[in-house]
Amino acid sequence: MSTDAIVLLRDDHKAIRKLFREFEKAGSDAHATKGRLVDKIIEALTVHTYIENEGMYPDVRELVPDLEDDILESYEEHHVADILVTELAAMKPEDERFTAKATVLIENVDHHIDEEEDEWFSKVREKLGRKQLQDIGAKMIELRKKAPASPAQPSALKKTVDAVIS
Repeated sequence: MSTDAIVLLRDDHKAIRKLFREFEKAGSDAHATKGRLVDKIIEALTVHTYIENEGMYPDVRELVPDLEDDILESYEEHHVADILVTELAAMKPEDERFTAKATVLIENVDHHIDEEEDEWFSKVREKLGRKQLQDIGAKMIELRKKAPASPAQPSALKKTVDAVIS
């Protein structure tokens, strides 16, 4: 298994997008299926944003100051996703706005993934050496072991965002 941070994040993105497509293919009356898929999406996104916020972003921000604006935008995109995930976690699949809220989450995260993969990752790879990306990836693997799996669990996002802003 590669410990390259970008490879790890791309693998997460692929798995998350697979869940998104499954949700989109579920029928309009497939409440139970959509509910199970949203539970998986919530877990995948909660873990993913945690390891990015705690592992990737702080290190890249320190090592590649030119990307600070991109990182701050990514923190905000994660914040929006966290709000939607928290709201979805409190809903039932039968709720009138459940599918609409999940669709908005999917659209926002798809946009975020596109920006990272199409613009940001190449800039990071260009500025950081293989060893640095492997070190960041190893740190992310360790962070994954203690990452919250749901928004009900304590999240470090607020602490991270507060530290970035101050």
